[in-house]
Amino acid sequence: MTGTIIITGASAGIGKATAQKFLDGGWTVGLLARRAEPLEELAARYDKAVALTADVTDVGSVDAAFAEFIAKAGRLDAIFNNAGRGSPAQTIDEIDPDVWKAVVDVNMTGMFLCARAAFRQMRHQAPQGGRIINNGSISASAPRWGSVPYTATKHGVSGLTKTISLDGRPFNIACGQIDIGNALTEMTARMSGGVPQADGQLKPEPTMDVQHVADAVWHMAGLPLSANVQSITIMATTMPYIGRG
Repeated sequence: MTGTIIITGASAGIGKATAQKFLDGGWTVGLLARRAEPLEELAARYDKAVALTADVTDVGSVDAAFAEFIAKAGRLDAIFNNAGRGSPAQTIDEIDPDVWKAVVDVNMTGMFLCARAAFRQMRHQAPQGGRIINNGSISASAPRWGSVPYTATKHGVSGLTKTISLDGRPFNIACGQIDIGNALTEMTARMSGGVPQADGQLKPEPTMDVQHVADAVWHMAGLPLSANVQSITIMATTMPYIGRG
């Protein structure tokens, strides 16, 4: 199966690995991120890649990027709503409100704006329907120490996913969530050197190949719209998760 998909946060890490998986599989892929240069470098290697420079926190920027993709691809079969950010490990009293707002802007508002644009397109295209896949993180169910902004927004993503899944039923729009733990990317490379644990110790954590995440998203996107992976957790097997210990 092939189709059309927009992947946000496609310039690096999980987004880039997933974009390459879909491009290698013959899909038309919209590569959406803020930084134009890495998007254009990746797009230059594939005939079916469309570089979409956009800020997911800005409604005008998001809508323009989606319009550009639809103009080139004709329709939208899926979106991997992946763009996100974290913040320094701090207890709530130490967190700058501007940091809180910045994390909420990307992880919640950005995901809302991209899901909104995707849902609108899928609802009105013919044939009607499509699939929205949100990146939740295992922090959507179990917090890491000092992660109030990130954990709060990822819990919010779970609510967003479930509501879109419900609201999308009349329009043949499926929505699911992938919760990822310790995929090895530029962002998680520091884990091999030690990260704070709930007991106050600094310990290295196991990681897994990011390709396993791309494979899981590929599976979710490739299902017929009569079937849906509502939620899936994929993680390094021995990382702290259950009880965060």
